[in-house]
Parts: sequence; C-alpha cells; structure tokens
Amino acid sequence: MAIISSQGHSSPLEQNKLRERLVETEATASEKLDHIRPQNLGDYIGQGELKEQLGIAISAAKSRQAVLDHLLFYGPPGLGKTSLALIIATEMGGQCKITSAPALERPRDIAGLLVSLQRGDILFIDEIHRLPRVTEEILYSAMEDYRLDITIGKGQGARTRSVPLNPFTLVGATTRIGGLSAPLRDRFGLIHHLRFYSVAELGQIVLRTGVILKTDIDEGGALAIAERSRGTPRIANRLLRRVRDYAEVKAGGKITRSVAVDALTLFDVDPKGLDWIDRKILTTMIENFQGGPVGLETIAAITSEDAQTIEAVYEPYLLQIGYLQRTPRGRVVTPLAYQHLNYAVQTQLFSGGVIPENTCV
Repeated sequence: MAIISSQGHSSPLEQNKLRERLVETEATASEKLDHIRPQNLGDYIGQGELKEQLGIAISAAKSRQAVLDHLLFYGPPGLGKTSLALIIATEMGGQCKITSAPALERPRDIAGLLVSLQRGDILFIDEIHRLPRVTEEILYSAMEDYRLDITIGKGQGARTRSVPLNPFTLVGATTRIGGLSAPLRDRFGLIHHLRFYSVAELGQIVLRTGVILKTDIDEGGALAIAERSRGTPRIANRLLRRVRDYAEVKAGGKITRSVAVDALTLFDVDPKGLDWIDRKILTTMIENFQGGPVGLETIAAITSEDAQTIEAVYEPYLLQIGYLQRTPRGRVVTPLAYQHLNYAVQTQLFSGGVIPENTCV
C-alpha cells in the first residue's frame, strides 16, 4: 500500500536542508565506530608536537608503573580527539570507555561508569564542557583522590560515604575550553590544543585510508581531496568514500586528481572546501547587504539557519580561511570571498579601513 504524505511538496529551502552536508565536522554513527582509526601513536598522522609530548608522558607513566595523568583535548570537531583517547588506552594496556557529557545527566550515570573502571582504564568524556554541575562535582574527588563521594539521605540527616576507585585516566574533549569551570580544568595534568591539519598531512591520511579501504588512489587524487577537506581528517575520509563511489561507477575504480575533482564538483564541494551552505551565507551577505557589516541574528533570519549553528559550525572555517571577519558592527565578507565567488569587490567598503583585525563581536 502506498503511503502518501499529507504535508504536500517541500519547499526548495526544505529540500536544501535535507541534502547531505559532506563537510559537516560532526561524526555520523558509522564514523564513530570506524575501523580506519589509527591504532597507535605511530599510525597517527599530524599533531607532531602533541604526539611527542604524549609519547613522553606515556613512556614515563609505564616506567613508573603508574596511571597516566588526566588529559584534556580541545579544538574543533573532527581532528582526532576520540582516536587519541583510544590510542592512549592501547598504549597503556587498558580499556577505553567512551561517553559524552549530555549522557551524564544524573549523578548515578557517572557513578556507574567510575566504579566499573579497572586500574589503568581510560574514561573518555566528549563535550565535557556540557557536564551538569552536580555531575561535574562528583568528578572532583574521583580525579584527585580516586574516590567516589556519595551523599545518602537529605537535609540534616544526610551523610557522605566514600567509595575507593581504581586509579584511572580521564580524557576530556571539548570544542569550547572556555566553557569548563576552573575547578574541573585545573584537575587535568595535561591540556593540549589540536590544530587544523595541513594539506600534506591530510593527503597522507587519505592515502592511508585508501590502503585500508583497498581503494586505488594516487597522490594527485589524495591531494585533491585533502585540499577540500577544511583541515579536518574526518571530512577527508568522508570525501574519500564518496569519491570512491564515483570512481567505481565512472572511472573504473581509479582515483586520480581529475576524477576526484569531477566527483567533488558533482557533490557540490568547491576547491576551497565550501559547500552550498557556506556559499549561501556569503552570497546572501553580498547580495542583500553589500557584504556587511551584518549582525548574526540577521544572517540567521535571512538564510533560515539557526544563529548558534552558524556561529559554531559554519563560521569558524570561513573565519579561518579569511573569507569572513568579525567587527564591532557585525560580520563582513572579505575581498578574498568576493574573488572566490566571482563578485566584484566593494572597494568603498574595504578602502576605508573599517575592518579592524583581530576584533570580535
């Protein structure tokens, strides 16, 4: 029996929202369980300084037969924070239990995880800046003294019972380190910032993934994908999978530079890694507001996108590549973006020096 929707035909805007965003930095369900993750520090490409520091800390902890200090990784999504937690567990010979702060709403949620940990295990908490205060406070004694303090009863009759925990390592990950409270942040012994990857590093990652996926790809094809990956390994691997599909159907399974370019053009990812949402934001600002300044709420209303999503998901990359600037009066499209999108540059906007560098709203 056919099922007919009662909602009628969707609008072009609604259809756009249903389109897959290949350059989305958040992991899909399948990517969270991906077998292409590196298994040890030697396999992990990029973040050279961080790798060296981690290697020293791991070797020192193992030589002392001690657990590793608690670690905090911060930086944009998709840069390998979860992979690093899994690698640390492997290197230290323990298990890694993965959760996220939104899943730890009640004290018993975090308590159950803590008491299940064995000596040397890793507890990885993603989005740790979103921990509820009551859950966060339980971590204080757990991180500092390997002790779980449980309050029994209420009011004047309440009493605290302490339960010893096996020594463990907490690995926290966040995209907003400023969202962590000082008491929690100060309990991490090692705090590391993950940077965006270079095109060369991403090219190596794509080639490595190609070997694992048994995909025929040459260096030119890998670099073409890397150039459009927005400095993010997760995006690079996702684009590789889509290009692999295209190559198997259109090019006999071989990914060269020209095949990769043709595939990504078809999938609406341009040479700078911009997709249709990025271009919609920029073109709307150019065509409706002469490039700005424009307030965030206005951009959200005109593009029918959520303001918080624009600020947290779309805007960081546009700022990173110099296509957007923040000023005291709002967001402004830069000459680089005009040139990339083939618009005539609004010289009167930029000649007056109204875009001060390193300013924010």
